[in-house]
Amino acid sequence: MQSLLMIINLVLNVVWFFVIAHVIMSWLISFQVLNVRQQFVAQIWYGLNRVLEPLYAPLRRILPPMGGLVLAPLIVLLGIMALRILIANNIQYFY
Repeated sequence: MQSLLMIINLVLNVVWFFVIAHVIMSWLISFQVLNVRQQFVAQIWYGLNRVLEPLYAPLRRILPPMGGLVLAPLIVLLGIMALRILIANNIQYFY
């Protein structure tokens, strides 16, 4: 059971870094530091969008429109932190 919890923690870590990379890339694209017309940047950007859209889409339906501010990545990061805390605090019950 401990192996399963470690795998879940690994997946949460990977999703955490994908969300952080997506947020940073969105800032760099909006400030025109990165250009989506470059093939390498476009592949990374669209790949991150495809991976993270299943997490963002339900949250975007629930959250009200905030103009240019997107809160879905913040909610996903808070959810990941909450899952990590739940796993860490309840790991003794899985033995």
